[in-house]
Amino acid sequence: MIRTPGAGDFASLRAEFELPESFPAEVLAEAGSVAGDPAEFAGGREDATGLPFVTIDPPGAKDLDQAMLIERRPSGGFRVRYAIADLTAFVPPGGPIDREARRRGQTLYLPDGNVPLHPPELSEGAASLLPGSVRPAVLWTIDTDSGGEPTAVRVHRALVRSVERFDYDSVQAAIDAGEPHPSIAALPALGRLRRELAVARGAVELQLPEQEIVATEDGDWLLAQRPRNEVDAWNAEISLLTGMSAASIMLEAGVGVLRTLPDAEPDAVDWLRRSARALGIDWPEGASVAELLSGLDPERPESLALYAGTTRLLRGAGYTAFDGTDPEIATHAGIGGPYAHVTAPIRRLVDRFATEVCLAVTHGRPVPDWVRAALAELPELMNASDTRASRVERACLDQVESWILAEHIGRTFDAVVLRAEETRAEILIEDPPVLGRCTGTGFPEGGRIPVRLTAADTVNRKVSFERA
Repeated sequence: MIRTPGAGDFASLRAEFELPESFPAEVLAEAGSVAGDPAEFAGGREDATGLPFVTIDPPGAKDLDQAMLIERRPSGGFRVRYAIADLTAFVPPGGPIDREARRRGQTLYLPDGNVPLHPPELSEGAASLLPGSVRPAVLWTIDTDSGGEPTAVRVHRALVRSVERFDYDSVQAAIDAGEPHPSIAALPALGRLRRELAVARGAVELQLPEQEIVATEDGDWLLAQRPRNEVDAWNAEISLLTGMSAASIMLEAGVGVLRTLPDAEPDAVDWLRRSARALGIDWPEGASVAELLSGLDPERPESLALYAGTTRLLRGAGYTAFDGTDPEIATHAGIGGPYAHVTAPIRRLVDRFATEVCLAVTHGRPVPDWVRAALAELPELMNASDTRASRVERACLDQVESWILAEHIGRTFDAVVLRAEETRAEILIEDPPVLGRCTGTGFPEGGRIPVRLTAADTVNRKVSFERA
């Protein structure tokens, strides 16, 4: 594993993107005033503190949005109880916290610390679903049939108390050992059913390696590939189930905000078929893109190349708000149906507003004026924050890649060709896990080649390779 001896912090990157170092005084003052005793939020809420909710998050995470409890129903199927942090309880509409959250859009994660959407007193304290603490939440109760399809959805405010905080690896290990926590013992069965339904409705999942920046005890940075285990996928399916339920509620009511992605153009699918053929991947007659991708081995280089090419089908993601008229686009092609963000309000602005729409509609109340007034601006705010988050994440990876490789100019690495053009290619180096550009000719897409590192500019965060 290559380290980054003597590498610095990310201060220059934070300055370049003008990331705030703290919150304005008036925001902190309001946060201090609203972060009170959870008992103050009991009025009108169901007491669900006796239910054994658990959380599953990355190790060390403190901004815990979701807690779950999944049970098998005696009549067949499953009951999902999904508690989501209730940020509306802490964010007065139009106040300093609300205005600052609209400016930020979402939490940004950097290797040396995050830039939170909400003040840490709330995001890592009073609003976070920390174990052993009573917290206000929006509780989704979703019943499914034996095939995993939802049959009934209830949304209401509650008080909850998580009993355990888990991470993905610990949950996976417990399940593999046959000793899952009782609150999530049914997660594998429901997760597998939801994965099957996702493929059937055309959801597109790209199992490209995920780069992860890891800090060492002695102050170096490492690049690693974050393995995505089954618990990752099953946990994501519970969030998707909730988001799809929220979208259905809002579409039926004719008001809300969706996460959308247009269907791929036929030419793009035809191109993918040609690419699969060139890579030697058999595309069975009648199989959809989702069915093809679900059957690929992500360890094989030709699979990685096809995943990379499939990103061409997933362009144009955004947010669509609507109020009284049908939305211009109502589906998310990557998910295979209508979908909305409602499960991460601590870390993402739009979730708070979409949740309030669902609460109002399902309880027969008018959507609050402050929510309706915000719908029109939410797509622009979220698209801008998504763009910034993507650029910051890429810049962090580019910075660490250049630090790691700076002392290895001239070294030859083994690489997989993901996408090839006449004189350059997008490549994946496996150790360290680096996605880069390589110059040369005759690149075998989906094949393995040696590449030589020709430059690693730590100031401009640029790394260059040539075919060896």
